[in-house]
Amino acid sequence: MALILNIETSTEVCSVTISENGKLLHIKETLEGLSHSELLTVFIEELFAENDLNLNELDAVAVSKGPGSYTGLRIGVSVAKGLCYGLEIPLIAVNSLETMGINAALNYSENVLFCPMIDARRMEVYTALYNKKGEEIKPVSAEIIEEDFLNEYLEDNKILFFGNGAEKCKTKITDPNAIFDGPRKTSAQFMQKLTEEKYNKMEFENVAYFEPFYLKNFVATIPKNKIL
Repeated sequence: MALILNIETSTEVCSVTISENGKLLHIKETLEGLSHSELLTVFIEELFAENDLNLNELDAVAVSKGPGSYTGLRIGVSVAKGLCYGLEIPLIAVNSLETMGINAALNYSENVLFCPMIDARRMEVYTALYNKKGEEIKPVSAEIIEEDFLNEYLEDNKILFFGNGAEKCKTKITDPNAIFDGPRKTSAQFMQKLTEEKYNKMEFENVAYFEPFYLKNFVATIPKNKIL
């Protein structure tokens, strides 16, 4: 049993929750874009102040480690590590896609497979495939979506495609067993079950050396009108 601060910044959503014994107590989040550097610490301070809690009451801090936005992940992990170091409490890290998959499996009544998608660039997404039990049946990968994506699974299964990368894939994935529905966003409120389990199993990260799961190298681009 633990009081855990959960941080999710892997996409455009900036989201923080406080959970106790795996149950959501309080949440603060915005979907308004990549403003994590300005909002994350403010959200955490407000969440504790508004609910008359003290950071020293925390048993652990959990962060969504990726894959996702390079900048968002870096900010979320930096704040989580800073809190853990200052408070001398454990750091828990969970996979962004896994939390989405588990949440969908818990809240979707039909017997389908679950394919969360986080938008990368162009027709690329970060994705994985989970069954109704939340078990991974296709590992996390960066995929350029083509017409034959997951055809071997779609032959015998309905698959729910969801997340902020799913919408752009509709024109490519046209199999009748493909369903486009479910939560469009990531959220710290999807993390509770997994972070509580990891806390109880003492599956903690090394605060000094932990790095986000970027999945692929960050590539900086220079605007075409940039004058050198």
